Amino acid sequence: MEGPSLVILKEELAPFVGKKIKNIGGNTSVELTRLKGQKLQRLESWGKHFLAVLDDCVIKIHYLMFGSYTVNREKEGRVPRLFLEFSNGTWYNYTCSVKILEGTDLDAIYNWSADVMQEAWDPAKAKKKLKAMPDAMVCDALLEQDIFSGVGNIIKNEVLFRIRVHPETRIRDLPAKKLSELVQQARQYSFDFYRWKKDFVLRKHWLAHKKVNCVECGEKLVKKHTGVKKRRSFFCERCQPLVKSKG
Repeated sequence: MEGPSLVILKEELAPFVGKKIKNIGGNTSVELTRLKGQKLQRLESWGKHFLAVLDDCVIKIHYLMFGSYTVNREKEGRVPRLFLEFSNGTWYNYTCSVKILEGTDLDAIYNWSADVMQEAWDPAKAKKKLKAMPDAMVCDALLEQDIFSGVGNIIKNEVLFRIRVHPETRIRDLPAKKLSELVQQARQYSFDFYRWKKDFVLRKHWLAHKKVNCVECGEKLVKKHTGVKKRRSFFCERCQPLVKSKG
């Protein structure tokens, strides 16, 4: 689950903020007894981490590759990893990682300037970090959470198609203009993703991810596991030619 989806989740769960946990459970190994009766003080997201701040601790949820959630309805035949029941509804979480962070000072843990969905996002810092890893492929760099917190594989593929950059291009081979476009579009596409997903039209706007043919030239897209992270990339070799420096 990518960063924009967690911003949407935060909005969905807003009615529970200020409410006490009436009941809590699930098949997580985390000790949950102490959390019953605590008040949900606020909700935050950092990249792919969803954070429920309680009275004296934080529930951190990572939805991994295939995690999901529901609000006020339990998935039939599925046991939730974690559920939290409030006076006005219940939040269910499936196939996710659950951890408890002691204390509530998230500023001491998270660098908000790395999160592409935050007001504190700092593109200059992102560009500086990219320049410090010249040998990295752009497909890997876009998935580095300490640079582009919240960017996942869908955003990666769509951003690279938008700026017409081959996923196996090295950072050192990116012209200055393309490097700036990479940083700018990582944030811009994340907000487009957020808007389209809220309107239930996200897939209709995919130009490369899971597509068969290039919407620009009609050529068949390449589907390949790229970079050291070996995540799936969808790209057009004609519209996104691989550029290598002579050195």
